[in-house]
Amino acid sequence: MTVTGDRAVAEAEKWIGTPYRHQAAEIGVGCDCLGLIRGVWRALYGAAPGIDVPYAPDWAERSGTERLLEAAMRHCGPALGPDEMLPGDILLFRWRRQYAAKHAGILSGPDHFIHAYEQAGVIRSPLVPSWRRRIAGVFRFPAL
Repeated sequence: MTVTGDRAVAEAEKWIGTPYRHQAAEIGVGCDCLGLIRGVWRALYGAAPGIDVPYAPDWAERSGTERLLEAAMRHCGPALGPDEMLPGDILLFRWRRQYAAKHAGILSGPDHFIHAYEQAGVIRSPLVPSWRRRIAGVFRFPAL
């Protein structure tokens, strides 16, 4: 684990229990998966990366563009391989092979991650095979 990774996990853990709210990014009030990443980023660096435009819940299915992967590369650098992931890394998921990546979480240990899930809010989930096979990219928060 890295120092930045340690801090990212500690910040993400503070969000557990935050209700799910599409496009929100406020701890304890509401967030979606991207809002969780933005909130942890804001805690680490003082300001969250902006969002280009508002997004609909089905944006990935309709657009076909890899907006989430492109934003991660812009802010974090090139993607890492799944075998390189460490606690604190950002995980991006693709629901179906033909669609763009559209879900995000933060690895909190070798077999768990923290994410905002529509039916449950911010939770820690086991990184079981059904989640692992959907990983579309692994990104490391920049060093503090």
